[in-house]
Amino acid sequence: MIAETKQFTTARSTKIEGIGLHTGKPVVLEFHPSDENTGIFFRRTDLPGNPEIKASIDNVVSTNRGTVLKQGDAQVHTVEHVLAAIYGSGIDNLRVDLSSEEPPACDGSASVYFQHLQNAGLVEQADSLDPVTLDHSFWMKTGDKFMAYLPSDKLEITFTLDYNNGLLERQAIHIEIDSDSFKNRICRARTFGFEYEFDMLAKNNLARGGSLENAIVIGNDGKIQNPDGLRDSDEFVLHKILDFIGDFSLIGRRVKGHFIAEKTGHGFNVKFARALFEKYCQIQQRKESDMMYIEDIKAVLPHRYPFLLVDRILSIVPGESIIGIKNVTANEEFFNGHFPEKPVMPGVLIVEAMAQVAGVLFLSQPQNKGKVPFFCGIDKVRFRRPVVPGDRLEFSIKVLKVRGNTGKVEAEARVDGELVTGGELMFQLV
Repeated sequence: MIAETKQFTTARSTKIEGIGLHTGKPVVLEFHPSDENTGIFFRRTDLPGNPEIKASIDNVVSTNRGTVLKQGDAQVHTVEHVLAAIYGSGIDNLRVDLSSEEPPACDGSASVYFQHLQNAGLVEQADSLDPVTLDHSFWMKTGDKFMAYLPSDKLEITFTLDYNNGLLERQAIHIEIDSDSFKNRICRARTFGFEYEFDMLAKNNLARGGSLENAIVIGNDGKIQNPDGLRDSDEFVLHKILDFIGDFSLIGRRVKGHFIAEKTGHGFNVKFARALFEKYCQIQQRKESDMMYIEDIKAVLPHRYPFLLVDRILSIVPGESIIGIKNVTANEEFFNGHFPEKPVMPGVLIVEAMAQVAGVLFLSQPQNKGKVPFFCGIDKVRFRRPVVPGDRLEFSIKVLKVRGNTGKVEAEARVDGELVTGGELMFQLV
């Protein structure tokens, strides 16, 4: 179990001036201490009423060449480096004032922000926050972009960068993200771009404040255009990790886990971070509800080995919905014949397992005690991918209609968040 951590803010305010990377506009950024449980938020001092924008994953409206946040009518652009510096400094609550829509680019990394925050000092606050962590793995893949989460008691990442354009060699690194690695390597890694992108960026009004002073430029011949070269042999992949930290900080809490990422950018980072936080919140909700273990399930269902296909009930709302799981192992009896050389769980048994979870929902009600559930019909059921040994089936059941001893439910079965089977089940209690 990972212990909760104290919250921190800065001891003093501090100010940074510069121009925005994409807008090219002059801007003043000020960091100010904030009360506990307020989180990180931006304040647009150039707009009437000084509107605030919470640094929240719910406020992300664009991820094109940077992460953009919007709340109400106010926006802030390209916030990932600032947010990474705040996270890397161990700060949980902070007000960030901006005199324009985009923070100063500084040197294209997070080092200037980080140094200012270090100079401002930290203050421990009274309240604590549990870090976001899971006890199981999951993954996502879109095209050639991939990210997986593995349980860990620290924040670590294995990142692979590969543009396949012949100008930048493939880079891969595994790094534990702590105060030392952030200070000495990650925060110093600068943003980068390719010379052949300049026309496209100009047409889209991007990188108007970009220069060799705030970005690494890779020429059409593959050579670094910056006179001083690179700060680190892994600077490109380290900058991707810097962006990762900034994007995942939008969860609003410390994060613990081992992330394996390939070719991901802001859009994929935000999508995965949102899924991670949703899973975490679901687990917290289940912890607050009454789970049913196998002994409790046997006290309700009449099924027994080898036909009891529910291992645990995670949550239940009487008369409305239920979530249960089935851990599929290589020792299942049905794999002896389906199929010995290529074990696949029969679709009919997945449907049966969904029905058993629905049975727990209804048979756990006092008025149905001792009854036996029978199928009346199956509708709209589709099988989207095989279920194999090692999969963890999660069943979600919602009541659609109940009349007397008959009813209809909507059922879904997922593995690692991916829908494998779903449909409607009709039943009768006798």
